[in-house]
Amino acid sequence: MQIYQIPLVPGPVSVPEAVRAAYAIDYPSADLEEEFFALYDRCAQKLQSVLGASTQVTIQTGEGMLALWGALKSVVKPGDRVLAVATGLFGYGIGEMAQQLGATVEVVGFPFDAIADPQAVWEAAHRFRPKLVTAVHCETPSGTLNPLAELGQICREVDALFYVDFVASGGGAPVEVDRCAIDLGLLGSQKVLSLPPDLAMVTVSDRAWEVIAAVGYAGYDALAPWRTGPAHKYLPYTHNWGALAALEISLDRLLTEGLEQVYQRHATVAAACRHALTEMGVRLFPAQEAFNSPTVTAAYVPANWTWRDLDRALRAHGMAVGGNYGDLAGRVFRIGHMGSQADPALVARGMEVLRRVLS
Repeated sequence: MQIYQIPLVPGPVSVPEAVRAAYAIDYPSADLEEEFFALYDRCAQKLQSVLGASTQVTIQTGEGMLALWGALKSVVKPGDRVLAVATGLFGYGIGEMAQQLGATVEVVGFPFDAIADPQAVWEAAHRFRPKLVTAVHCETPSGTLNPLAELGQICREVDALFYVDFVASGGGAPVEVDRCAIDLGLLGSQKVLSLPPDLAMVTVSDRAWEVIAAVGYAGYDALAPWRTGPAHKYLPYTHNWGALAALEISLDRLLTEGLEQVYQRHATVAAACRHALTEMGVRLFPAQEAFNSPTVTAAYVPANWTWRDLDRALRAHGMAVGGNYGDLAGRVFRIGHMGSQADPALVARGMEVLRRVLS
């Protein structure tokens, strides 16, 4: 297995040594120990602080897609109306997931190099009257960041739940669950939090809990057991104590640095990355700076290069970045500067390698 000295993939990101060390401890059974449930409560409260949420936060064992599927299956029944706001691969994909559950889905679609237009969403929501509106904050394949507050207000106007995937932005950009009226906010551990891909977190509003109770979905990824399970010390499965211990270390780092400083660090590193790419003549995707996410940069594969050859050349220099999917596969690559990788020195080294490779 090759260990890359310049890891700049858009997740899973590099895991700091102090976080890795939390997994090396031989923990007792989580189900039996008061200490574990105290740890769970602390992590949930710290997640509320990071995410701007007064609503309950669930922390489940599983990769980030567990949060997406579990939240969707917990509130959607066959025939329910779902409005999917889509500006990229994941936005369109969530609409397809809802269709697989038997929902009646309408997509408010935008190009992959654009962000959501609230006016178009307003018009569709007032006409379609959905039970649920879905959106993605950071579309990782496109490197874009969507507005949330305007969409949340629209959801309140039409009495729809607001479901938001902020897996690739939570902790690196403000998501402000309360201010943006997010009912189901979805987070994974392997992006800004800089953990392995083993935890899925969901902010759940009181409105969402009511719908969850009415739907009655039961399954490994179901949210329902987590409403009272931690308080009653009765979980639906044996939890990952090591992952929770690592999560607290990561959250403490963010809160100690200060969220405004964390957001500024991500924005500064992102700006430096994009400035360096532009200087090299590498075209950004999208070109509009206002659309760009602070956690990931997308750019066109340079002329006279294939993605396969560029990837090989960078890896030969100890650097790993991300390819892409769907319509962007082979045309657009991605640089992940989130969490532990939102490091000016690391990104500068990466840009120097790319400069040497392209020259």
